[in-house]
Amino acid sequence: MAFGRLERNPGARPMADINMTPLIDVMLVLLVIFMVTAPLFGSALKLDLPQARGSPPAGRAPVLALALDAEGRIFLDERALADADLAAALQAAAGGNTEAEVLLRADRRVPYGRVAELIAVVQQAGLSRIGFVTVPPPAPR
Repeated sequence: MAFGRLERNPGARPMADINMTPLIDVMLVLLVIFMVTAPLFGSALKLDLPQARGSPPAGRAPVLALALDAEGRIFLDERALADADLAAALQAAAGGNTEAEVLLRADRRVPYGRVAELIAVVQQAGLSRIGFVTVPPPAPR
């Protein structure tokens, strides 16, 4: 216990380091912005292309329209078919081309199981490219 001597706490020292967290946050935001906008710059190129007539692509795979109505009837290219005749009709319409694409339109009231059976028949016919045709929803006002 010394008289006349008060102990002083020197207090907190000033921080001499740079806080890197805000800098890193800003850099990551800029990186994301550039990643999102970069693909847009490539498609903005305006070209005046010459016109030329050419032959259609050779060996283009046929497109088959397959429809299933609400009663469960099958239509191939607007022609009604029986379930037993579907595989043979698909193979004949595809002309032996396994790359033929089948566009399937099914009524929304048809059970999922019926659509799955139809897909199985299409695959058994040797066709694996199946597309589902839908109607886009109306645009919001």
